[in-house]
Amino acid sequence: MKKFLDENFLLKNKTAELLYHDYAKSMPIIDYHNHLIPEQMANDINFENLSQVWLYGDHYKWRAMRTNGVNERFCTGDADDYAKFEQWAKTVPYTLRNPLYHWTHLELQRYFNIHQILNGDSAKQIYSTCNELLQTPDYSVKGLLGKMNVKVICTTDDPVDNLCHHQKMAIEKNNTPFHVFPAFRPDKAMNVDDAISFNQYLSQLEIAADVSISSFDDYLKALKLRHDYFAANNCTVSDHGLEEIYAEDYTEEEIKLYFNKIRSGNQLTLSENRKFKSAMLVILAEWDWEKGWIQQYHLGAIRNNNSRMMKLLGPDTGWDSIGDFSQARALAKFLNKLDTNNKLTKTIIYNLNPADNELMATMIGNFNDGSVAGKVQWGSGWWFLDQKDGMTKQLNALSNMGLLSRFVGMLTDSRSFLSYPRHEYFRRILCNLFGEEIENGELPNDIAWTGKVIQDICFNNAADYFSWNKIIEPAKEMVV
Repeated sequence: MKKFLDENFLLKNKTAELLYHDYAKSMPIIDYHNHLIPEQMANDINFENLSQVWLYGDHYKWRAMRTNGVNERFCTGDADDYAKFEQWAKTVPYTLRNPLYHWTHLELQRYFNIHQILNGDSAKQIYSTCNELLQTPDYSVKGLLGKMNVKVICTTDDPVDNLCHHQKMAIEKNNTPFHVFPAFRPDKAMNVDDAISFNQYLSQLEIAADVSISSFDDYLKALKLRHDYFAANNCTVSDHGLEEIYAEDYTEEEIKLYFNKIRSGNQLTLSENRKFKSAMLVILAEWDWEKGWIQQYHLGAIRNNNSRMMKLLGPDTGWDSIGDFSQARALAKFLNKLDTNNKLTKTIIYNLNPADNELMATMIGNFNDGSVAGKVQWGSGWWFLDQKDGMTKQLNALSNMGLLSRFVGMLTDSRSFLSYPRHEYFRRILCNLFGEEIENGELPNDIAWTGKVIQDICFNNAADYFSWNKIIEPAKEMVV
């Protein structure tokens, strides 16, 4: 019987062990999509305790705690930090076979060298040990990221953000062992589901862009100014969080009328809503193409399903799930429109519904035109799929229907500075897939080439794809 979470965790044979330890393990990390808070990085804070760095904002853990019968005051409520941690510790034994069990203990090992199992009995000692370490300079935000060999972080930022914290980090870059870049996420700027919320957002956009918005042209001018502002602050990536791609037919005159209607405080019909979003997706994609940005589309989440808790706690508090939207036809139509006009920039598509895996794996092949290796990517399993089964299915579908060797690899999509062992988790799964097939005779025993492919997936492909290889030291082809 293997020991839990030993050095060969998830590696089922000697070849997998060799590939992981000699090729994947020491590769740096590029985290090109996450929800880390720029202010905390800019100020290089030390968290007061383990709850603050580990439980605050973590709706994965909150969902598990609620399912385990834990009262909301210990999740998002007014309970003190240790009480919240203790309830999480008591929940952990019930997360067996959930990825949270693996992540929890990987994070305790990698950051704090704690090899105990977390439960109600060990909670107090583990909390005390971690808190003591978190007060030391080595456990500041920069220290935590340095422990995981992170080289590039790409945050998720609203168009109205002033990016002051990114500016501070850019000025102080010589004192920071990693680069932090913003990503342009205009979800609120094109969300016309609710007239009141949309107009409230436009008031923020007016201030940020210093433009009065009374017409659709004003709106585009203001949004374009923010797009330009992000570019001036080292942004080269956009991102959209959508249920589905919108690709309705529309005319410019229609979109201007719809804007006037909602700007006047009137709700759009479903058809008008979809046409407006369709127009905005094309306009924003063309701006990305003009600047040579990489655009990302996170598709398939159905959000805020519990209206009572949404009203009480707000979004991103753990009330979302996988949706079953029809993705293929609209996605093909949208990408085709951009490609036909020669305005399709590098694109990464993420899907949340595993039923769409093969759909996405084949869709990207329709628009890889040979101009760039892996121009259109199917992104790593995310959110509910960034676990062993979800990542394995994604890797297998991509292998069967595309080129896994050109894949840009893993990201955290996390709000926690303790989430970087997820990259290790991904790398172990990746190495095990190759190792098993080599030992089964399904792949040649060419360790040098396979190791290079693995290192490319772990780091080099992303460095090339995002053109960040110009600012970070190239990783060695073999790390031993």
